[in-house]
Amino acid sequence: MNPESSARRARLPLSLRRRPVPWDRQRPTWRDAKPGLIAQALKRTQARPSGNWYVVGASAALRGDRPLSRTVEGREVVVWRGADGGLLAGPGVCPHLGAPLAHSPVRCGTLVCHWHGLALDGASFAGWDPLPAFDDGVLVWVRLDEIGGEEPLDAPVVPVRPAPARGVTAVYEVTGICEPEDVVANRLDPWHGAWFHPYSFVDLTVVGSPGKNDTDDRFTVDVSFKVAGRLVVPVRAVFTAPEPRTVVMHITEGEGVGSVVETHATPLGPDERGRPRTAVTEAVVAASHRPGFAFVRRAAPLLRPVMRTATARLWRDDLAYAERRWQLRSSGRFPG
Repeated sequence: MNPESSARRARLPLSLRRRPVPWDRQRPTWRDAKPGLIAQALKRTQARPSGNWYVVGASAALRGDRPLSRTVEGREVVVWRGADGGLLAGPGVCPHLGAPLAHSPVRCGTLVCHWHGLALDGASFAGWDPLPAFDDGVLVWVRLDEIGGEEPLDAPVVPVRPAPARGVTAVYEVTGICEPEDVVANRLDPWHGAWFHPYSFVDLTVVGSPGKNDTDDRFTVDVSFKVAGRLVVPVRAVFTAPEPRTVVMHITEGEGVGSVVETHATPLGPDERGRPRTAVTEAVVAASHRPGFAFVRRAAPLLRPVMRTATARLWRDDLAYAERRWQLRSSGRFPG
């Protein structure tokens, strides 16, 4: 991106495409999307430490009267707020007769089993032991050392985001039949964007990808987000993978500099047919330096459903990509 182009984009967030290229006439990207390059980046990503932290859900979903719950690799966990507002977490199975604590209410900071009234205040009780939990302001995490098997970290590896007062946040969740690595591999293939998602992305060019000996696995993309008709928003985005189950897209040039899209993959455990299930949690934190963005923040309650709808459309396709990848891997038919 040359300086003149960057200055123009700083003034005008929208651009008018002069000569839109039909979908089937855009430049093929299959030669650039080398399977070996993606596989090497994925391998390095899987070797990075997670500290045994797993995303449970959106911070905004953590209500005062109900816990937030998730099954991680077959283990039920619950997270709730204590009387002092602090985060509490533990197994999602009542130590009395096994009731699902995910369905139990929180009263004055205490989780009360809805089967027989056993009250849990976050302290160890009858074999029920608390778990480390972390609220980063957008997502809630829980640490499961016996599942992760890594050296524990005091906090999860949270990407740099815009300050909460500057951004608008939306979180979308969906579950697929695949493993976390299939979700991450999808995100480490930016070349598919304009081909697989032509309703959202056009004029996509990968201008930087990691070499064999690189360690940060940065994929840099120039792309235009479609708004309506020929109106687009051109940006430069950088994809990185800070830990094995997370890929982050940072907008580094163009409209919304500093905005992030985080994709987190949490293994849930097998379904009734023994197939792996993975929860995809995508957090969009949008920001802008423009004075008018203050109005956008005030309209956040109206915008969040729109943002989630757009994310859902993308993940309808991307989850099909991840599930197809797992099907081929599990049957030994995956190319390369």
